[in-house]
Amino acid sequence: MAGRQRTDRRPDTVRTDAGADRNARYTLTSLLAALVPVSLARRAISVTVTTDRDVYDRGDPVEFTVTFRNRLPVAVAVPTPHQRRWGWTVAGELEASDERRYMRSRPSAFRFDRGERKQITVTWNGRFERTTDRHEFVVPDPGEYEIRAFVATREGRYQPSDTASIRIR
Repeated sequence: MAGRQRTDRRPDTVRTDAGADRNARYTLTSLLAALVPVSLARRAISVTVTTDRDVYDRGDPVEFTVTFRNRLPVAVAVPTPHQRRWGWTVAGELEASDERRYMRSRPSAFRFDRGERKQITVTWNGRFERTTDRHEFVVPDPGEYEIRAFVATREGRYQPSDTASIRIR
């Protein structure tokens, strides 16, 4: 067998300069995350919502940023009952729509490495989607509206979330 190269490693395994498999890190991370109680993992995730402005004209798009951060020095995994790991609402309406959402009922998890921060920028088109009689987009009335972002934990469980208020004139 002299001169033959070993090929029994998985093709997606990458060797680092130190000679260790990079995928071994993910295995160790997953193991450590599994040791953190779910109730602690849920509380370890902070959520922050910020908007680009406080006041918008009717129909203007609203850009907001959602930041999720694991405050623990170890990896965590927050179980979710469906494939949705996180979500956002405007005035209590999921993604500013009354459309029914069909989510795969297969459970998932929102995973974070130690101290990891995930940041997502979303642009709401400034209109509520209505699907009851006919499909249309409705410009909201002037007033205060709350944008909420959340980790999609099981109902009745602690749900990391944050809100930001905007005014539409």
